[in-house]
Amino acid sequence: MQGSRLRFSKTLVLGIMAAAMPTGLSALETSLVAPGAPQELVDRIEETSSVTTAESRGLDTPLEILSAALSDYRTIVQIMYDEGYFSPEVSIKLDGQEAAELSSLSVPAKIDRAVITVATGPSYRFGEATLRPIAPETVLPEDFAIGKPASTGAIQRAASAGVQGWRNVGHAKAGVAGQKVIARHPQARLDAEIDVDPGPRLRFGEMFILGDSDVKHSSIEKIAGFPSGQVYSPEEIQKVGTRLRRTGTFNVVAIEERETPNADGTLDFDVYFEDLPKRRLTLGFEIASRDGIDLTATWTHRNVFKRAERLRFEAALRNIGGSEDLDGRIGLRLDQPDRLGPDDSTFWNALIDRRNTDNYSVSITSLAYGARRTFSDRLYAEASAGFQLSNADDAFGDGRKFRYFILPFRAEWDERDSKVSATRGFYLDAQAMPFVGLSGTETGARFFADARSYTSLGTDGRIVLAGRVQIGSVIGPSLDGVTPDFLFYSGGAGTVRGQPFESLGIPVGDEVAGGKSFLGLSGEVRGKITDTISLVGFYDYGAVDTTVFVTSTANSHSGAGLGVRYDLGGFGPLRLDLAVPVQGDTGNGLQFYIGIGQAF
Repeated sequence: MQGSRLRFSKTLVLGIMAAAMPTGLSALETSLVAPGAPQELVDRIEETSSVTTAESRGLDTPLEILSAALSDYRTIVQIMYDEGYFSPEVSIKLDGQEAAELSSLSVPAKIDRAVITVATGPSYRFGEATLRPIAPETVLPEDFAIGKPASTGAIQRAASAGVQGWRNVGHAKAGVAGQKVIARHPQARLDAEIDVDPGPRLRFGEMFILGDSDVKHSSIEKIAGFPSGQVYSPEEIQKVGTRLRRTGTFNVVAIEERETPNADGTLDFDVYFEDLPKRRLTLGFEIASRDGIDLTATWTHRNVFKRAERLRFEAALRNIGGSEDLDGRIGLRLDQPDRLGPDDSTFWNALIDRRNTDNYSVSITSLAYGARRTFSDRLYAEASAGFQLSNADDAFGDGRKFRYFILPFRAEWDERDSKVSATRGFYLDAQAMPFVGLSGTETGARFFADARSYTSLGTDGRIVLAGRVQIGSVIGPSLDGVTPDFLFYSGGAGTVRGQPFESLGIPVGDEVAGGKSFLGLSGEVRGKITDTISLVGFYDYGAVDTTVFVTSTANSHSGAGLGVRYDLGGFGPLRLDLAVPVQGDTGNGLQFYIGIGQAF
């Protein structure tokens, strides 16, 4: 109690003195001297020191500068320990006087200059580096070993790895029991011993749902798949959190293990929830010189029936001001994450679509019900069954009707480092759709794959090479026996820039029909000019054939051009592409494309 009063009195005196000090003082002149120290170490001290950053921190009174200097002794010594220097000498002089020797009760009226001098001393190495006991399959950091440069960071990483190793095999309450660190200055050697207490091996107990959420507890439990009774595993807890967040319903999912295990060797968990806003509206647009403006809007309702469902309504209006007739689509999808197992969900999908192009017009109505399996955050597959009705006017006639029972399958594998502007990794979208013709419509199957790869040159990632391959095929029906929206065309922003949208197909008299196979190739070189502006050079190629696989006699065309990207942060870049035809007779002249996000 007496110590508390003394500290309070001292703080009060310093506060009164600080209030009495002038605030409009001249800028403090600072310098840092560290003979023989690596530049990276000097930079770290300068960035961390309160004295060298006094101006940016708004420290200008003598008392504030003295307080900053006194705190810097410990800060700089800790930095030296982190970097493997365990016998440093630190001097901080304020107008020639050592800061540590100044009294806070007799602060100079003015401080103009601060000089920090750091003698690093020798770089230490580990003489001993021991951690015990070690759990099976635990991998300690390579820098925690005899003969390696010593640092407090290496010791901390080793302790963390040792504890995590025991947690990985079920010892949820493992911790560091003690550390023994001895600096042997004559030999510039550091001996480190870490003792780990594994604690008991535990099993998962119960999950207690807390917080304010409108989702039914029974649905949360089914989605989470909490592994009650299984041996504790951090990986399983991470899966539980991922499953819950994946619904898109919750703003916060916080899973906390309780401090004390139960008497039966189980460990209970508290899970706190906070819901996202129920409704979300998004808007998008894309402009092409020939195709006009495409507008899209999505409206999402989360937790429609209090079971974490997600209802997504999508609307699109296309060819506004373009050369083709106005068309659009309305889509509806209801995802139900609590109908099956924790990594499975069901969905309803409905679509009304009207497409008007130079080569065909088609009205589509479809309804399907399916299931989705999520294998990881980056890989999923889904399958559904439903019906599709198409009424088409195309090169083979007007008023043609197609009736199908469809079985769409889709798998998506996304290993990109960014969905909106990737610099590394790959993306694969594979689709297969067997279809059974009804009312005289022909039967067959449609296949499509979209593969993309990204490579960053150099360590700074300022130059990126991006490549894309698209392959499609329709097997079974004749060319004139299938709805035109199942066939393939080439041209436009999604296939070959510089060529008009869906301008390449199969000649049928004076008109053009889609092909039964398609091959698309695209390559881009993306280079950053500034942190927000990039230039892109690209080349696109497309081929369409009457056979189920593209052959050397297929009709083809290509385009190339330049683009500019302006980074909009999490929304992706604002894109402008200028392209011209390179090969083929489907188009001529300059085409431009404006949108949000990379072309692929």
